[in-house]
Amino acid sequence: MSKIEFFFDCSSPWTYLAFEGIEGLSSRFPDVEIDYRPILVGGVFNTVNPSVYQNRDNPVPAKQAYGKKDMQDWANLLDITIGQPPVFPVNSVKTMRGAFVALEEGCLVPYARRVFQRYWGELADISQDEVISGILKDVGLDEKAFFEKIKEQSYKDNLRLNTEELVRRGGFGSPTLYLDGDDMYFGNDRIPLIEARLNSKIS
Repeated sequence: MSKIEFFFDCSSPWTYLAFEGIEGLSSRFPDVEIDYRPILVGGVFNTVNPSVYQNRDNPVPAKQAYGKKDMQDWANLLDITIGQPPVFPVNSVKTMRGAFVALEEGCLVPYARRVFQRYWGELADISQDEVISGILKDVGLDEKAFFEKIKEQSYKDNLRLNTEELVRRGGFGSPTLYLDGDDMYFGNDRIPLIEARLNSKIS
């Protein structure tokens, strides 16, 4: 059985696209295990990819305009809404630590999807406790336990260790996917390549 490791941070719109894409892939390949690996993408940028910040400060207008169009084309294809949150970039550390709580409770997919929807679709500030509380209510997670857990050192360490592991394995952003250990893919548009690779293993 093949396994896909999905390193992700919900603060990235391209990761939202990849998340929905990988869920579609999973439905077509039910025997493939999806291992969701929450990270803090800012930590990755700070370590190995600071050019992201330079590009934000000095964007190429034509490239920026095309990027917005490209993102909407992908969103339309996947039937999701991606807007322009007034708070960007957003501090996603609480929600990404919380992804480990959702993993423990067996509801990572609905949790992450709701975080993505609230930020990118509904333009809410997912760094705020009241917004997070609404997400928890929507997916059935206990609010008191959630906020207590994400303050614990073990949850902080889990997020840091995943982030450091991604950098160590050659990653430089979100989403990054690995097929069967060392076959790396970056970006939502690489999912068709993963699908082709899976098909080649079957045939």
